[in-house]
Amino acid sequence: MFNNTCNCLGYEVFADNLEKLTTNYKTVINTINQYSYCMAEQDDDFKSALKNSDILLPDGIGIVAAAKFLDGSLIRRVTGADLHDYLLKELNEKGGSCFYMGSSAHTLEKIEKRLEKEYPNIKGHFYSPPFAGKFTDEQDQDMIARVNEVNPDVLFIGMTAPKQEKWAITHKSELNAKYICSIGAVFDFYAGTVKRPNKVWISLGLEWMGRMVAEPRRLYKRYLIYGPVFAYSLIKEKLKADYNLIHNSHNAAQRKTLQQLNSYARYVSSHTTLN
Repeated sequence: MFNNTCNCLGYEVFADNLEKLTTNYKTVINTINQYSYCMAEQDDDFKSALKNSDILLPDGIGIVAAAKFLDGSLIRRVTGADLHDYLLKELNEKGGSCFYMGSSAHTLEKIEKRLEKEYPNIKGHFYSPPFAGKFTDEQDQDMIARVNEVNPDVLFIGMTAPKQEKWAITHKSELNAKYICSIGAVFDFYAGTVKRPNKVWISLGLEWMGRMVAEPRRLYKRYLIYGPVFAYSLIKEKLKADYNLIHNSHNAAQRKTLQQLNSYARYVSSHTTLN
């Protein structure tokens, strides 16, 4: 785990600049936002993958706000797109190599063309794995062999959460790559198949709103349903830390508030599914 971190909701979250990423060991970099936090609360394997990341980036304004709300920690949002841009610039300067594994052949083709134009000194490798909820052992080994054949400096994985994070952690020891990065939607952003909200939305901390406006049917649940669930988690954690109300409270009003929040969260969780 990277040294300069901030504990937020039980996760050691990266609290530094990307320029400090230099390491001498194989490094798995995953990201966390309010939605993946809620997903992990219902998926122990996903939670384990996030907790076992060497670096866990605060890719979401909700995590940044949570750190400040819970204990006053000031951290900066660092997205998967930020990581991708930073590493490409570094690789281009050094004449390094990267491997994009995930997404469709069509998306990878667009990535390859853009990479050749913007970063001509990078040797890029690409593979679109079979579309499957869970890979077979043979498929896993084929993917690992493809990566290890070229020994890339950076492996970018774009298979959506939580699949990509679990895969990266499970196969870390078998992969010959210095950085193993789960960046999901960044494949589509860089390829141009999905447009990332403009810099105004991003600078205001409202990228989530821009994405939801662009893809409401796919993303409304992530933000409108699990946003309140995440807020409940923050309030519960704050009350637990400040007043010790979770198991032993003598303040009837605070206890009633907590019980109401708990009932709401249980109701939302029982009437929604993660996807």
